[in-house]
Amino acid sequence: MKVIVADKISDRGVQLLKEQPGWNVVMTANDSLKAEIADADALIVRSATRVTAELLDCAKQLRAVGRAGVGVDNIDLDEATKRGVLVMSTPGGSSVSVAEHTFALLLALVRQLPKFDAAMREGRWEKSSSGAEVRGKTLGLVGLGRIGSEVASRAEAFDMRVVAYDPFISEAAARELSVELVPLDQLLAECDFISLHTAVSPQTRDMINALSIAKMKKGVRIINAARGELINEADLAAAIKGGHVAGAALDVFAEEPPKNCPLIGLPNVITTPHVAGSTAEAQEELGTQVALQIRDYLVEGVIRNAVNLPALSPDQYRRVRPYLELAERLGSLVSQAAGVRPARIRIRYAGEVAEVGTHLLRSAVLAGVLNAVLDQKVNVVNAPAVAAARGLTVEEQTRRREHGFPNTLEVSALPEKTGTAAGFTAEGTVLHDGSPRVLQIEGIPLEAQLEGTILYLRNRDEPGVIGQIGTTL
Repeated sequence: MKVIVADKISDRGVQLLKEQPGWNVVMTANDSLKAEIADADALIVRSATRVTAELLDCAKQLRAVGRAGVGVDNIDLDEATKRGVLVMSTPGGSSVSVAEHTFALLLALVRQLPKFDAAMREGRWEKSSSGAEVRGKTLGLVGLGRIGSEVASRAEAFDMRVVAYDPFISEAAARELSVELVPLDQLLAECDFISLHTAVSPQTRDMINALSIAKMKKGVRIINAARGELINEADLAAAIKGGHVAGAALDVFAEEPPKNCPLIGLPNVITTPHVAGSTAEAQEELGTQVALQIRDYLVEGVIRNAVNLPALSPDQYRRVRPYLELAERLGSLVSQAAGVRPARIRIRYAGEVAEVGTHLLRSAVLAGVLNAVLDQKVNVVNAPAVAAARGLTVEEQTRRREHGFPNTLEVSALPEKTGTAAGFTAEGTVLHDGSPRVLQIEGIPLEAQLEGTILYLRNRDEPGVIGQIGTTL
């Protein structure tokens, strides 16, 4: 295995990779990255290295990209997905550091600490200005994920009321954090402080703009240690100059490093150079976490914190993992045995396997079907996109358990028109030792291993036919 570490990560993370037998761990910079990545299996980056379509063109056998950090703005996810490259982030590694920096920005802003520090450095004993307490004030969190939750717990310790807008968080989860979920417009109207903790998307880009600022109460303060693109910097600067927004504290910017940001230098704006996650503890954790994720994926196929695959908990993945190999092999079998190019794939689940991870099983079936007929690399990452591009549709059903096995998969390769005789169906399961077995082919019960080269044939029920075939083989 060859793993490229393009940006600096912790020594512990690098050591974890180097401890793997037969692994070649290459530390390289941008000037030689294109040459080194040609035969690499995995790439580890932070925010400096950009994983573009051009770079991916040079990667002939790349299987995974690990991002030591949360954001993946520097990675072309669409291109990576098309090429079957798994992209993983490390969302938990810097959560505490970013949350602490967020709260440090909030306190520095409300107490005007940079202003007083500058006065002292200039020899002035400046006591005419006053700050404000945060006790009893309302903090609005746009996003209540790992970092937002950490900020909420710190705000509770400061006796603040915390509300949040996050359509992906349940009321029960919010209540455990003593946080009230509210609509976004209500959050904008009620809060004394607004802190951003969400990803950049078409829906959230420039979400802090002239229109949203107009909905905020006068004197609001805005904190952003998430992504600079969440804020329309010109609109926020105008609102601060006009007095509607009392101030802002920012660790991130739309362009980094910023060249002409209108917010930098305003007297009631605090800025830091994207250092919220830059602590020794966070960097150690991020480096270790990304190295472990890359190792586990390359060695065992374990997927954690994938960005371009639907997420599964460790327990869910443990339960579904044995069936991924079965699903891919059944897909390959029916694709080759169907005799015609299938237009539809039908998957029928029976047992507990139908309750978790069916999106991964579906992708594994498609990977098996497509790898049997295409020259390009197809895996669970890019199989849905490749299938869609070729007009291959998927039908999924659940049914009662049969055969006495707790979990089974039935895969059918079918023609475009329903009801025609063409097509092929096979059913299988996973035994206690983890080996995939085929249980039924075209309605004929049997039990056989799903590995190696399989010869499937039909013959008339006449004496001597099987004997002649055996003699020939």
